[in-house]
Parts: sequence; C-alpha cells; structure tokens
Amino acid sequence: MNIVLELNMQEIKKIENKYKSYFVPAKSPYVKFMVKTPGLVITVYNSGKVMFQGEKSESAASEFGYSKEDTKTSDKQENTIGTDEVGNGSFFGGLAVVASYVSNQDIEFLKDLGVDDSKNLNDAKIRQIAPILEKKIKHVSLLVNPTKYNEVIETDYNAVSIKVALHNQVIFLLEKKLDSNDKVEKVIIDAFTSPANYQKYVSKERNHPQNEVTLIQKAESQFLAVAVSSIIARNLFLENLSNLSKEIGFSLPSGAGSKSDKVAASILKIKGMTGLQTTAKLHFKNTEKAKKLAGIK
Repeated sequence: MNIVLELNMQEIKKIENKYKSYFVPAKSPYVKFMVKTPGLVITVYNSGKVMFQGEKSESAASEFGYSKEDTKTSDKQENTIGTDEVGNGSFFGGLAVVASYVSNQDIEFLKDLGVDDSKNLNDAKIRQIAPILEKKIKHVSLLVNPTKYNEVIETDYNAVSIKVALHNQVIFLLEKKLDSNDKVEKVIIDAFTSPANYQKYVSKERNHPQNEVTLIQKAESQFLAVAVSSIIARNLFLENLSNLSKEIGFSLPSGAGSKSDKVAASILKIKGMTGLQTTAKLHFKNTEKAKKLAGIK
C-alpha cells in the first residue's frame, strides 16, 4: 500500500528522530532521506511530501493523522504526469515507455472515452483509442527496438536499469514539452522496482526531471495519466511487433510462453541468431529453450 502525506517540518523531524537508525542512502536530489524497516519504507521529499509504503504503512501514517477515510492520493487526477511501459514481459518486440500529462480539462474527456489500464482493454480497443489519445493528450513516447535493446543490455544496462533510464527520460522530455500554463502537481510511475532501487539507477543518468517522482504499485488502475500512458505504450508495442513480423516473415507472438519458444526455434533454423537478435530480447530464457528446440548448442 502507498500513502502520501504533506507534513510540516516538525512532523518530518519526528520521523527523522524515530527512524534515524533505519536510514538508507537516497541519491535523488528530491529526497531528503529514506527509511527502511521490516514491512515499511518511508521516503521524505524536500517539498514536505512523505510516502509510506509496505504492510505497515497505514500504522506508520496514522501517527500523522492519516485514516482510511481520508481522500486517496489517486482521487486527485488532474495536473499529473504518469508513466508506464509495455513489452517488458514479452520475448519478441521492443520496449515502449510513455509519459502523459493529464490536466483538469482532460478528465471528463478521458472518462467518456473509456480510458482504463491497457491490461483491461483488448487490442482492438487499444488501437481504436490510442490515436485519439496521442492527438489530444500531451505525451512523450520512446521505443527501444530489440536490436538496440540487446546492444545496451550487453554493455551499460540491465533489465531494470534500462527501464529506469527510459522512464526518467520520458518524464524529463515531457516536462520540457509543457508550457507555462501546465502545472505539474505530481509525477507517478507505475512501480516496476523499489524506490531505493530506482534511485540507485536514476542517479547515474545525465538528465533529471524538475518534479519529484513517486513510484506506486498498480498505478495504471489508479491514475488516468498512467492509464493513458499504458494505452499509448501498448499500441506502440503492438505496432512494433507487427512491423517486426512483416520484416522477419513470421507472426511474432506477444508474451514469453511456449508459443514464443516454437516461433523462435523456427527463426533460428531459417534466419539464424541474427534473425532472433533483431526481433527478440535475447536475455530471456526463451532464447536457450529455442536453441534446444532448433537443435542448436
């Protein structure tokens, strides 16, 4: 569970005194300090925002006036940047990451359009509404195709750090794209790693967003901005998968199941490792499974 509160300096000092022996490094310039104890992670931002995460988050936050009846962070949807990625769990296809900005004027439009987490929408619905969202909502999209993905995974990045870099970059670029009338009150990432892990990797990046970034689990079902990004990213991933299928001459499936193993084995037999390198993420276990199916050592 994630709880975000606005606390004064006295309340923050209380947290600092109580949890001082549980401090962990926080490399982000926006984080004042971080606390990690069994069942609880507390991130204190310079702005006064404090995020409580973990099974003990309600108990810890209740010391500062929080109750279940309070308005949830996700109830306030406007003036939000939200990011999501698609393709991370698919052997074939690239990795798409999108950041979207939702203002107060966008709320009714998005609800009328039926915006929801892309996992709850079929591909036909995704393809129908994604182009509408792309025209209406301010956003930034980045796609790393399999060739580039495999190249950077072998050198500077791993499966988590590459996502950190992409999420960080789309937020940075979207902030630059917004004008002076676009007020950003929060930046939400659909959490794919822990806040501490995110900070460890993002500290190595050259560009950094102006606004604080908060990682929240299942954010795509809580924030319209994240849902918009999930839909645009899904559409971008599907287009990439379709284009790669045409180029390689095989119908490439989404996901990482046995069907992917069989298609990969066929590609290996006809196109060799080069064919797989241009269509799939080679660090997946599917690669070795496909080699065995194809009789390649």
